[in-house]
Amino acid sequence: MATIRATCPDCGDVEFTSRDVQVRLDSEDSGSGTYAFACPVCTVTVVKAAESRTIDLLLASGVALLPSDIPAEVRERPDGDPLTHDDLLDFHQLLHQDDSWIEQLTASEG
Repeated sequence: MATIRATCPDCGDVEFTSRDVQVRLDSEDSGSGTYAFACPVCTVTVVKAAESRTIDLLLASGVALLPSDIPAEVRERPDGDPLTHDDLLDFHQLLHQDDSWIEQLTASEG
């Protein structure tokens, strides 16, 4: 089993084995994807983008390849920007209003 070194944003450089990391390939891009591991120090799951060379090295080291079926909802936002914390707070406030929040929400889309 191979030893892999990566960087946790909180703990810095960490080492783990190939069974502690998973790879997902981007179905729309040839070769690139992400890899994920649980930091052995803080136990936070870290997900990092990876180019095809890194993916190839990880797979050759025995890392598990997971299915990469991306839900359609990920690609639904028309402007392509990810949801922000403010977006979630606005939605939360709309859900707790007594008036017709759904009409306000659908009116903002048009």
